Amino acid sequence: MSTPVDDLFKQASILDEKDRATLAGLLLESLELKLDEDVEIAWRDEVERRLTELDDGGVELITWEAVQAKLRKSTGAEPTN
Repeated sequence: MSTPVDDLFKQASILDEKDRATLAGLLLESLELKLDEDVEIAWRDEVERRLTELDDGGVELITWEAVQAKLRKSTGAEPTN
C-alpha cells in the first residue's frame, strides 16, 4: 500500500526539471524554521568584504580552467573530456 509521501513523490516526479527544482527548494525552505540572525549578518559582511576586494582589485581572479589544471596537477587526475 502506498503512503501519501509515495503518492506525492510520484506526482512530483512527472514535473519538468525546473518545477521539480522549485518544489525541492520550497520544501527545503519549509524546514528552515529559524534563521540565525548572527550567521546571516556574518554572511552579508563576508560577501560585502569580498565584493569590495574585487572592486578594488585586491584579489587576483583566475579562470575555472586554471583551477581545474591546478587540481589535476596536485592530485594526478586525468582530464575528463
